[in-house]
Amino acid sequence: MVALYGELGTGKTVLVRGIAAGLGVSPRAVSSPTFVLIHEYPGRLPLAHADLYRLDAPTELQHVGLSDYLDGRRVVVIEWADKAGGDLPPDRLEAHLAHRGTTGRKILLKATGSQSRQLLTRIRQARASCGLRSKGTERTP
Repeated sequence: MVALYGELGTGKTVLVRGIAAGLGVSPRAVSSPTFVLIHEYPGRLPLAHADLYRLDAPTELQHVGLSDYLDGRRVVVIEWADKAGGDLPPDRLEAHLAHRGTTGRKILLKATGSQSRQLLTRIRQARASCGLRSKGTERTP
């Protein structure tokens, strides 16, 4: 599970399109599910893309059906994860996005459990094998 945090326009949906492409889903098929709350896309691994922007309170999360997608058989990406309060799974990869100037973006990745730490390690290894270096910091608790 990937929880996305950031203000409007920081690139949350764009990041989901990149994740979708990595899973073999056409990035053009991905749109923000603000009004239906969850979109599902078939791919190498199925992708469930949730947008919690319209939730008024974390208690509304139980009516969204998100827990049905947290069975470990698909990648789940949640935009506006802060709207879930403390109701997200304890093991998740958090991506905190922020504006950097007028056209740049900054992303901070944070692992909150053993599986997400393994995923973050694989992301770091993949970046290193491509010759990419992080400009910012990546942390794991």
